[in-house]
Amino acid sequence: MVNDLNVKKSLTIEYFSTAWMALEFIVGLYSGISAGSILLIAFGMDSMLELISGSTLIWRLKKEAAHQSAEVIEKAEKKSSLIVGTILLLLAIYVTFVSIYNLFTHQVADESISGILIAIVSLILMPILAVKKRKFGKSINSDALVEDGMCNITCAYMAATVLIGVIVTALFNLWWIDSVAALVLVYFIASEGLESLKNGLGK
Repeated sequence: MVNDLNVKKSLTIEYFSTAWMALEFIVGLYSGISAGSILLIAFGMDSMLELISGSTLIWRLKKEAAHQSAEVIEKAEKKSSLIVGTILLLLAIYVTFVSIYNLFTHQVADESISGILIAIVSLILMPILAVKKRKFGKSINSDALVEDGMCNITCAYMAATVLIGVIVTALFNLWWIDSVAALVLVYFIASEGLESLKNGLGK
């Protein structure tokens, strides 16, 4: 039987993670729009999708804490995975087209201090959350929590890409860096999307 204390700890870490994703979404999107940076906008939008995914996982963990049947929860999680996966792939297509358009039209992103700060904190925080989610996920036999931790690792990679792109843009004003870095993010976004679709389809 799953340890109730470990389930509560899992819920606590997921509440914290989801709250951070909400902040990351707001700051990333605001910074991206203010600076005209598709890179930061994509980072913010991906955080919104992780917020949706985290909320679904919280709902599942609360059901488990209440010792309810996992059958209904599993169906809901698969539906959520399909929705999130589809949105992630659409986001990847959007970022690709806008980045290519910006490259052709020589669009330049302005520097963003808030974007740099949120990326630095995410780069430090995400691996810590991933380790904790893996630990608690294993303790309560929750593959979903372990997989959510892997999403945090992806988020750390994305934060590093954002940080490099924003800093280089601010220091050297290279007009193409923001769009090229955003295209790198497409790989991570599309990978997450395909993984979510596979989970939703039960593959």
